[in-house]
Amino acid sequence: MEDDEDTHQLSIYRAARTIKRRDNTLYNALKSIYDDSVFVGEIFQLWPDLPLLANLRCGLWYSRTFHATCYFKSTDGHNNNWSFNTSRLNLHVAQLAGQKDGCFIVDATRRGKRFPDSMSKTIPIWTCVLNRSIQNHRERMRQSALVNDGVSLENHKESSTCDKYYGDTRQMPIDWDCSLHLPLWVSGTERASIEKRLEEWTQQLDASGADISSLASCLKKPLRPLWISQKTVIWLNEVPDHESWDFTPIILVSASSPSGVVQRRTSSEFSWNYIPGAGDDEESWARGLTPSLFWNCAYDIINAGPEMCNQMVADIVEKDRVYRARRGQDAPQVTVKAPNLLPSSDHQLSDNDESQLAVDLANFNIDRNSSDEDCVISWLGLTNLAVGTSQNAGVSKVDCILNCDKESIFADPKAYLHLPMVTSKFDRFSLLNNLPSAVNFAKLNLSEGKTLLICCDNGEDISVCICLAILTALFDEEGTFDGGNFFSETCITKLEMRRRLITICKYVVNARPSRGNLKQVFNFLSGGRAGLTNMPT
Repeated sequence: MEDDEDTHQLSIYRAARTIKRRDNTLYNALKSIYDDSVFVGEIFQLWPDLPLLANLRCGLWYSRTFHATCYFKSTDGHNNNWSFNTSRLNLHVAQLAGQKDGCFIVDATRRGKRFPDSMSKTIPIWTCVLNRSIQNHRERMRQSALVNDGVSLENHKESSTCDKYYGDTRQMPIDWDCSLHLPLWVSGTERASIEKRLEEWTQQLDASGADISSLASCLKKPLRPLWISQKTVIWLNEVPDHESWDFTPIILVSASSPSGVVQRRTSSEFSWNYIPGAGDDEESWARGLTPSLFWNCAYDIINAGPEMCNQMVADIVEKDRVYRARRGQDAPQVTVKAPNLLPSSDHQLSDNDESQLAVDLANFNIDRNSSDEDCVISWLGLTNLAVGTSQNAGVSKVDCILNCDKESIFADPKAYLHLPMVTSKFDRFSLLNNLPSAVNFAKLNLSEGKTLLICCDNGEDISVCICLAILTALFDEEGTFDGGNFFSETCITKLEMRRRLITICKYVVNARPSRGNLKQVFNFLSGGRAGLTNMPT
């Protein structure tokens, strides 16, 4: 009897998994994304002068083109886990919004709700903390101007300078809004808990060394989030001019329909199951397809229908792999294990039956044209340090190259060091073991006044972490190369390392260092001085 019950339960489990796989097919996902992108385009046309940004990674699927990207994590907005992360300040978003009087941010969620937590709480917290920090900065400037003005009235030059500062502070409205703006569905209890931590987060931002001065001069109105979903009612004859608002709008567009039930939709030729937030968790369904590849062939893929979709995507991905391989770029073979839609009763359905992808789809460029020769590397001010991708290293005009990618590139052996590294997900000590050699190579070349490019496969994670270690170990707090003198006399704290990382993120706006890799950098900096004593002078 027990065996019969187990078999019955197992068959129900297998049937449920089979239904889920049938609903979450590649065509269903891509067709859902395509339909949702129409909504995103319609909203964008209401305020076409505002830049359109994608919240990585899901949001990048929902439009053919974006002006920029950002990275706000939903986990920073989860209940009782609220956070203002100084490692992900996204200051370029605020600066762009200040320059253009606002911006759009596009994202989606699979769950049966209208907005992801990144839009419901993470971004509202971010806007509020930035507004408070800007107000603090301008108040400090005003007080400083008043003091200087009183001391130096007899000195015309100094008085003029004070007038300049005083005039700048007056650009801020008296009623500069620093309140927390949350959507109505966030409970009052949760709002109160978040508000209790705002001052703490503001102090962290003020102490982080972030360039609030530039942000304050750019923003004439406080930041404020607005929320738009497919259930939002907008009267087209009453759309306000965004410049008429007394705030800088951050318009949060949730691309997908919030329905929690399976929607069967039909076109003139095909029918499919609509998937809310289909762009999320792309490793489980995309089969090597990236947003840029999809939008280059979107019309053909959608019109191919459910029967031909998988084969067409496989051909597109393989052609792109061959294209990149011929150019000497990283081009891993994508292998997909076909799902067993009708599993045999002799085999239990396991998690290993999921599609296996041999490529990390987390890292890609928005536009192919900008990811090749036309892509500029990111220079860190006047430090002679630059960060970029290994694909573009060969065409970069630098004196020497530190390549952290798994694959080597063609370069002058006298000015090239290849230290293949992988993320902490695959090796917890990969960066830690290679950092002494990386810092030695950097010191040898930087001491001779040479420029150094640090590159990895995507220019977002490993290369940023290696650059952080070099910047901390070889430069003083003013960003001047000193060969490690400041480092040898200073106890590096997490706060100091965070300040340096914020400096890097100011120049490398697409930086997304992982927590595991940053931990290795801190372990090296806090206990790796022995490895620096033998560095060449």
